[in-house]
Amino acid sequence: MTRYVSFAAALVFLVVSSEVRPLGQAGAADEALVKRARAIHDRVIALDTHDDINPENFTRQKNYTQRLETQVNLPKMVEGGLDASFFIVYVGQGELTPAGYDSAYKQAVAKFDAVHHLTKEIAPGQIELALTAADVPRIAKSGKKVALIGIENGYSIGTDIKRVKEFYDRGGRYMSLAHNGHSQLADSNSGERDGKWLHNGLSELGKQAIAEMNKWGIMVDLSHPSKAANLQAMALSKAPVIASHSAARALADHSRNMDDEQLMALKKNGGVIQTVAFAGYVKINKPDTPERTAAILALRNEFGLGAPGGGPGPGTGGGGGGGVMAKLTPEKRKEYMARMAEIDKKTPGDTRATVADFVNHIDYLVKTIGLEHVGISSDFDGGGGVTGWNGAEETFNVTLELVRRGYTEEQIGKIWSGNLLRVMADVEKVAKQIQAGQK
Repeated sequence: MTRYVSFAAALVFLVVSSEVRPLGQAGAADEALVKRARAIHDRVIALDTHDDINPENFTRQKNYTQRLETQVNLPKMVEGGLDASFFIVYVGQGELTPAGYDSAYKQAVAKFDAVHHLTKEIAPGQIELALTAADVPRIAKSGKKVALIGIENGYSIGTDIKRVKEFYDRGGRYMSLAHNGHSQLADSNSGERDGKWLHNGLSELGKQAIAEMNKWGIMVDLSHPSKAANLQAMALSKAPVIASHSAARALADHSRNMDDEQLMALKKNGGVIQTVAFAGYVKINKPDTPERTAAILALRNEFGLGAPGGGPGPGTGGGGGGGVMAKLTPEKRKEYMARMAEIDKKTPGDTRATVADFVNHIDYLVKTIGLEHVGISSDFDGGGGVTGWNGAEETFNVTLELVRRGYTEEQIGKIWSGNLLRVMADVEKVAKQIQAGQK
């Protein structure tokens, strides 16, 4: 795995992020640390479990072989040493009607097709689709990048439970049963805002969906459903589950994060939480001034993004989740960020979360439920990113911070991919047992 990361940039990040020594005392020790981290990063498989996509970026004319404005694409993955990415078949929550289900299904199929188009026709020599846990190290060893597919929001299966198997056949290897807004399968975390619930956890169809996912080998994803739905899902699942992009609620009190009760259930289940580098979930910022709030809202309305749904901070414009920034063209996104930078200068907000803040969540999760149950995700191109890891090209900075805190190469390998691949392999094993009538 050949990586191209600026040594000088890594050293600057280390000095800026470290609270150990001031700039004037940085020297040989820091250089040695960067060099050691570089070697570790080259050897481990860095796997990000949540990167949103837009089918418009998967055409012959415009695609991930080019260095697009997207946070993830092949040049940026190479530069930052990001080896594997779950590309996300995301569909926003709509009406629970036949028309709504039909629209969601068509959107989902378009995203499945986009990933297959990239890996089979546009860049088969650069990236390959992994369908099993064993495929990931095999593909990475070949020098190619690894693509996997995750499904965000089971809304797109409608009421046809057979679509779980169809989505598996299309390459989906994890699925959440809800997003922001209650689905036909499960309540969403967003119910905490008004205390209104549709199912008090999982619906009967949602319970059937979990059984089907266990049968065919799709990991159950706990990111976005409600706490009640998650606890019920873990109790029902015959296989380990994942939280594909969530953080620790003890450190940032947001309904998208997992509290200690859910974390302990996850540990008992044998699953893994993929710690998310989404600034608004990593750090809850202090409320903005009225002037800043008004300026951000006006900007977002001008660009058709609506009110912010995540924790706003400098340069983020309250990014929000669920791919809201993906609504913008690369040109519009660049313009939006430039305008947001102007707001930051005029009315500074609370400091945006950093890689160090992000790794604080990893530290907490490791201490609370054990290193074997902790992984990494970004939610790039869906609102994710923190200062220091704001795109695939900065992926090395995460490894650098882990090394600085004393994690070993073996531990870093597990956090970056080993733990997730263990769960994925366990899910495959359970599926075979169920199909054979053994479980």
